[in-house]
Amino acid sequence: MTARSLVARLLAGDRVALARLMTLVENHHPDTAAILSQIHERCGRSYTLGITGPPGAGKSTLVDRLVGKLRERGQSVGIIAVDPSSPFSGGAVLGDRIRMQSHFLDEQVFIRSVSTRGTHGGLARATRHMAHLLDAFGKQFVIIETVGVGQTELDIMRVADTTVVVLVPEAGDTVQTMKAGLLEIADIFVVNKADREGALRIKTELEMMLQLRAPAEWSVPVLLTRATDGEGIETLLETVLRHRDAVAHSGAAAGHQAAARQEEFRAILRDEINRRIHANLEQQRFARLLQRIDRGEIDPYRAALEVLDEGGALPAPVSDPETSSE
Repeated sequence: MTARSLVARLLAGDRVALARLMTLVENHHPDTAAILSQIHERCGRSYTLGITGPPGAGKSTLVDRLVGKLRERGQSVGIIAVDPSSPFSGGAVLGDRIRMQSHFLDEQVFIRSVSTRGTHGGLARATRHMAHLLDAFGKQFVIIETVGVGQTELDIMRVADTTVVVLVPEAGDTVQTMKAGLLEIADIFVVNKADREGALRIKTELEMMLQLRAPAEWSVPVLLTRATDGEGIETLLETVLRHRDAVAHSGAAAGHQAAARQEEFRAILRDEINRRIHANLEQQRFARLLQRIDRGEIDPYRAALEVLDEGGALPAPVSDPETSSE
């Protein structure tokens, strides 16, 4: 089945087509850019909520409860669970799916797990593309859940309209050594498992640290939740909606979207150039150049510049007209 026909089925509300297109973009299929171009006009209506934090913070349970509240309000939801391991390993992803099983039979909720594939920030490159697919499919909220390691917070900020950082009372020492950048990235802090000792202490520490920030229109709140029994979830959702309204009122949303489009353009360009390089390196012309490099007749730097200086050095490889949906 061609990618174009899958897109047509997606726009008609076909969940199977959505799942197959997600597989294509996750695997960086050659038709990825064309797929995203075809759905572009149908994008821009959903609101993306990023949920990040250390392992064991209860993010999946928190997301499950948030989805329940959104469904009570009649909102359709797409969930992308970014897993640091393979999506087929049965590890953390299986746990996420078990905790979200109450929504499996709800056709207004679509859940997809995706592997980071070793990206440094913990957020898969294809995650933004998947969010676009969910947007075009008509999901009103897209929730991206990911483990906060390394540069993940920066990654999630670039994709999400609202970023929620989830911590637990035991993260007190982590807060003391927290990078200032994280304070700039979080739109909302949540201290989950608030029935544990130290919850109020970490809440106070965060609030004191936030006071060191430069004045802004939005004051980052620190909320207490107990996701297992749903306590504080309604307040969290109301705060997310208030942040959405505040961003829209300030005009910052337009700037954020423009920056995201530029970043995505650069990423797509890098991916396409890399794909064409790898696809064409097997051609005889490049094979001869590689042999010259092996024999020491030309250094790698000069060889690379010669390739880039040649007209048509990176032609688009021929794509199979029939796109595999497996």
